[in-house]
Amino acid sequence: MNRVTTTDLWHHYGRVRAEQDHAVPDTFHWSWSQDGGPGPEVLGDLTGKTLADLGAGAARHAAHLAAHHTPARIDAVDASPAQHDMATALYASLAPRLHLVHQDAVAHLRAHAGAYDVLYSVFGAVDFTDPHELLPAAADALRPGGRLVFSTLAHHLSGEPAQPDVTAAEVPARTPGGESTTMRRWVLQEHVWTKVLDQAGFTAVRVEELPAGEGPRAAATFLVTAEHPAT
Repeated sequence: MNRVTTTDLWHHYGRVRAEQDHAVPDTFHWSWSQDGGPGPEVLGDLTGKTLADLGAGAARHAAHLAAHHTPARIDAVDASPAQHDMATALYASLAPRLHLVHQDAVAHLRAHAGAYDVLYSVFGAVDFTDPHELLPAAADALRPGGRLVFSTLAHHLSGEPAQPDVTAAEVPARTPGGESTTMRRWVLQEHVWTKVLDQAGFTAVRVEELPAGEGPRAAATFLVTAEHPAT
């Protein structure tokens, strides 16, 4: 598979933890604080199911599901070379149940129509990809009756309110060389997520707000679930 040639703005993310913590996580959290609230039960019974983690990063959430639940396969999809390499170093041993995929999430979904029972994202590709591109691709990649679940910021980390329309904000990032730059992040109000999911063909959309934890960058979380209509 060809690697992306654009600058990897995720080169530094999670690197210190990856050097120190090689364990498969024994918990799975949706909240920004990663310290409580709902867990993988939101995804439903995963026995024998085919899943994809969109924007999986180092694949910690996917590794937890592969090790502690009984899906047929989880594709942990991420476009970042650095994140894919970290995931491979940490969790390649969980193959074949865990399949680490280095690819853009939209491209992957478009190439796998009707392939998945469950798609999910924990502050991953749903946050950093134009919803008008990703959500229709996700709908097409789900089997009838399949489910999309994702967690996303309920407001900006600065405390500013979420966007009232489908508009991306520029947020700080670093190049592999350490230079400051920005990347796009979609932080949208509840009714905006509901509208774009409906436009993409999803039904039974539900948005639950999880409270912020503690700390200087605490933030509330939207936990969003939606279904692909059964035929």
